[in-house]
Amino acid sequence: MARPPKLASAEIAAAHEGLHGWTLEAGEGAISRTFTFRNFSEAFGFMARAALAAEKLDHHPEWSNVYKTVEVRLSTHDAGGLTELDFTLARRMDKIVGG
Repeated sequence: MARPPKLASAEIAAAHEGLHGWTLEAGEGAISRTFTFRNFSEAFGFMARAALAAEKLDHHPEWSNVYKTVEVRLSTHDAGGLTELDFTLARRMDKIVGG
């Protein structure tokens, strides 16, 4: 499968504008967000559902989980920065949490 190209600054700005709670890292290399749930079970459930979405896209997040908090960082490493895959996965994660 051909990987999408790295987005230009204007494309990144437009895509980021439509997201809630995601931070654009300096240098536009990644977007990140912290998800906080009521407990570990909800956090783990989110990760399981997000993992299925990531697998369908063949695009996998950098993430960590401590108790009820999930830290997510998205970047397309083989493109050297942000691509449409990152924003698509971010939107799917937002949909999982109802946002």
